[in-house]
Amino acid sequence: MREAYIVQSVRTPGCRRARGAFAQTRPEDLLKTAINGLMERTPGVEKKDVEDILIGCAFPEAEQGLNIGRIAAQMAKFPDDTCGATVNRFCASGLEAISLQAMRIMAGMCDVAIGGGLESMSIVPMGGNMPRPHPEWAKENPDVYISMGMTAENVANRYKITREMQDRFGYSSQMKAAAAQKNGKFKEIVPVEAVRFKEKNGIMVKEPFIQDFDDGVRADTTIEGLAKLRPAFAAMGSVTAGNSSQTTDGAAATLIMSGEAVKKLGVKPIAKFKAYVVAGCRADEMGVGPAYAIPKLLKVAGLKIEDIKLFEINEAFASQAIYCLQQLGLYDDKYHWFESDERIVNVNGGAIALGHPLGCTGAKLCAQLMTEMKARGAKYGVESMCIGGGMGAAALFELCE
Repeated sequence: MREAYIVQSVRTPGCRRARGAFAQTRPEDLLKTAINGLMERTPGVEKKDVEDILIGCAFPEAEQGLNIGRIAAQMAKFPDDTCGATVNRFCASGLEAISLQAMRIMAGMCDVAIGGGLESMSIVPMGGNMPRPHPEWAKENPDVYISMGMTAENVANRYKITREMQDRFGYSSQMKAAAAQKNGKFKEIVPVEAVRFKEKNGIMVKEPFIQDFDDGVRADTTIEGLAKLRPAFAAMGSVTAGNSSQTTDGAAATLIMSGEAVKKLGVKPIAKFKAYVVAGCRADEMGVGPAYAIPKLLKVAGLKIEDIKLFEINEAFASQAIYCLQQLGLYDDKYHWFESDERIVNVNGGAIALGHPLGCTGAKLCAQLMTEMKARGAKYGVESMCIGGGMGAAALFELCE
């Protein structure tokens, strides 16, 4: 089987749903910017070299429907013979897209491809515009349709994840992200020409501006402030807006090549794509997915948890992230706390600070992981996330020499 190489990986900033910089910017434009930015950062590779673009999206409808993978390819001025498609595995959609493209390359069916992710949570609402659960099945098993916030409460209650633990974890995420932002760590970000509409002389006028940073990071967060927030999903609950991921808009894209293409086009890859797995769990505690997926991934790869030098584990909610780290043997301050020089988990903050743009997240985490693997010289990196409906996904990357 051939090797699949990650040649370049980028993302747009992540911006807060409804109140952030991308609230009035169409998702197609976010994705077009990410894909064009990806190509601009890969000298020697032309758009005609790319055979296919696969985009993950959790709610592929309305402005991000009609096969956004193909539409984005055309908007970004790829030639007609560059194909495009859309894939949905909810929160792992972006990673699913990257993994499917890598596996096609490994199988010898493709040489140059793009995998990415997209979600505009400002424009397409959570659940979509017209959710229609199956009535009889909803009576038999309503958990498959349960609110993600309630699954986080279930994890907190069943596994004794206290409010204090969750707030402390959320605080650390914000501090890591604030420090990373201040120190210019997010080198994978592609600036976006966003738009806002303003009234001038009684007419709504489109006003363009450049957005080049994640606008949800709260450097002034305190544990005392987090403790004052009300529960978001249950009256007597412990899950709040401060210890949950931010709903976010964003796009990300990764260029993947075979070894033959790498040599032919004269590019230097970042990492090898080594393995990808999914694992199922109970729908009403979907957040525990990474605790199942990461051990399965390591077994497939023949590695141990100690071999992995960098993790990006999506912080959908602090409760589920903490539980997963406990099960993996990583819930120790030295591995994840913002003041630890030995930290290897979400080293520059996670989704609590940087946002969780659903279908984009898997591709976004890939871009962040590639940047930090290069910076640290980390041989192995893993990204993982929980998935609505009761699943986890995880992928392994190996840094190129």
